[in-house]
Amino acid sequence: MPLQHIPASEELFKSGLLINTPVQARSNERVTALLDAAAKVVHDKGYEDLTTANVAEAAGASIGTVYRYFEDRVKVLEALAIRNLERTDRRFRDALEQVKGSAPNDAIDVMFEMYLDMFRTEPGFRSLRLGDVLDIRPRNRESRLTTAARTMTEQLSLRFGFANDAATVLEIEKSLVAVDAYLARAFFNDDRGDAVFIDAARASVMSLSSIAH
Repeated sequence: MPLQHIPASEELFKSGLLINTPVQARSNERVTALLDAAAKVVHDKGYEDLTTANVAEAAGASIGTVYRYFEDRVKVLEALAIRNLERTDRRFRDALEQVKGSAPNDAIDVMFEMYLDMFRTEPGFRSLRLGDVLDIRPRNRESRLTTAARTMTEQLSLRFGFANDAATVLEIEKSLVAVDAYLARAFFNDDRGDAVFIDAARASVMSLSSIAH
């Protein structure tokens, strides 16, 4: 099933971002359609220009439908960021399952190619990413790159010789921050990505092999 048509998740429903939690499949599909529409607007215009009105227009829905589930544009963006994090996690886990080797570099390559593919194929991802670009979240909430680094550390420790500890999480997060910045620049004006910055992003994760036991 294409990622863009995966129904809204339980994690989103538990986040408190939705005014009304869908209890029927049709309502779930409506929330999913609104998020798909928001992703298209972000892809076309950037997250700064997203409004509830253009989400409604892109979804072919009334503005009232948007406000039935989302208080404002900020909540839409936060919900889309949660979805981006979930899809990144899903793609990473699926990709690791396909790796035939067990060398750290095998896992590092998978991690990088997965994130690169998110920029190329996930609508709106290159602008919003995991949502850390939004200066609207409570200051006591951890960066979503930290969350992603923790998940990646757990998975890499199971098979690829990485320690599952705070030091490893920090090293992986540092690499993710660099990759995120390089790829954001790579896709600033290029749908396929500027090769110079993609190569710089790839080089920035190579040192991770040295932290595997």
